[in-house]
Amino acid sequence: MNAVGKVTSKVASIETLSCDAGWRHYHFVKLTTDDGIIGWSEFDEGFGAPGVATAIQKLGERVVGMQVGAHERIYAALYAATRPAAGGVVALAMGAIENALLDAKAKALGVPCYELLGGKVRDRVRVYWSHCATWRINHPAYFKPAITDLEGVKAIGREVREKGFTACKTNIFTYDENKQNPKGWRPGFGVPDFPELNVDRHVLKNLRMHLEALREGAGPDVDILLDLNFNAKTEGYLKILRHIADLDMFWIEIDSYSPEALGHIRRHSPHPISSCETLLGVREFLPYFREQAMDVAIIDTPWNGVWQSMKIATLAEAHEVNVAPHNFYGHLCTMMNAHFAAAVPNLRIVETDIDRLEWDHELFTHLPEYVDGHLLIPDRPGWGTEPVEAALRAHPPKARAGLLHYDRKS
Repeated sequence: MNAVGKVTSKVASIETLSCDAGWRHYHFVKLTTDDGIIGWSEFDEGFGAPGVATAIQKLGERVVGMQVGAHERIYAALYAATRPAAGGVVALAMGAIENALLDAKAKALGVPCYELLGGKVRDRVRVYWSHCATWRINHPAYFKPAITDLEGVKAIGREVREKGFTACKTNIFTYDENKQNPKGWRPGFGVPDFPELNVDRHVLKNLRMHLEALREGAGPDVDILLDLNFNAKTEGYLKILRHIADLDMFWIEIDSYSPEALGHIRRHSPHPISSCETLLGVREFLPYFREQAMDVAIIDTPWNGVWQSMKIATLAEAHEVNVAPHNFYGHLCTMMNAHFAAAVPNLRIVETDIDRLEWDHELFTHLPEYVDGHLLIPDRPGWGTEPVEAALRAHPPKARAGLLHYDRKS
């Protein structure tokens, strides 16, 4: 950086690193400048997007030699170079590079990343405990204690309340005839392998039973959120909403490829609807906003890039919609989302995973800090944390991980 505060650092190299994260991997971009500044970002290619690291490496070749501070120009140049195949894995790679550029630029200026986004609106953000019961049911080898019955669901509900969190989100589960041995019901991801995505009485009964157990444990003052993902068609989503119409729900999260279908669902829903966590760029979000298809727009900032996500949030504001970041990755992603949430005016709430791997704390220089159900905004330069490379090497990635390697047995 020169004397007048202009960032003159240039990108010298871009590389990707990854490590074992239990049922998946954590992935990182390491961007090094010609004067030794290192910008980091976390990305993901296990959530249905294999090949992001390869795209980052190819796009990174074009970025080397460009000024770190010119992240908007770099993004525009990468978009122009990939316009015939815009979106998808290419967009995810561009978002990952943008986030590493933001970290490097902020470090060059000696400021937290939120200063690049317009400064803080708030010093802390309310969070919800995501995948509550979900991780302990689906991945009991990594997240303990394992939940094997409804009593375990009640217990984690109590744990949410006792640890001071004010909201939690869960998913769809089915139980055996003894109300034991829960299994995740996620046909949208091929488990079980029911591609027609129909919702039957058994699923409805079990979902309500699961939600009532969580409510019993959490008590009346904890908000409960439900994520339905891509697990039904419009008819099925409406059946679920009717079946739980009398329950006290903070929101129902639904993914739909059709803004018109989602708008129809919202207008018939007794509960607020959130959506859009898999969308990329303002062009994909725009028809959902025009349709008034959701109450809360979920933005994946690692996928979109935090700078681009601020643009999406502004578009949401223009349509009287609040936003919430999609955040179910590692601690660096949580810090990236913290800066976004600190700066964006129209924030609803922030997703975070409280159940963590036993080695997660080893992988980063600083961990997220939670107080009274809120995430405190870090004020260190950049994102406020970095991966520890020696720890990443101590937990090398496995050959098989992520959604592509879920057990598809029904």
